[in-house]
Amino acid sequence: MTRSMEPVAKKIFKGVLVAELIGIFGAYFLFNKMNKSQDFRQTMSKKFPFILEVYYRSLEQSGMYGIREQDQEKWFKSKN
Repeated sequence: MTRSMEPVAKKIFKGVLVAELIGIFGAYFLFNKMNKSQDFRQTMSKKFPFILEVYYRSLEQSGMYGIREQDQEKWFKSKN
């Protein structure tokens, strides 16, 4: 019985592995794009504010402060 389950288990394992890799690379590219573009961060603040909050907190955890304040200052000035 275990021999017949091996191919199914391998397919499931490969599927999970591929999904995790896609998630890791997707998170990396999203973080990289937010890190480079203040305009993209503004778009994220409107559409997905919880993701932007994770971005800000990860920067603050790594010791980089002030990005959130710079963004809010620029966005406030652009409204007026």
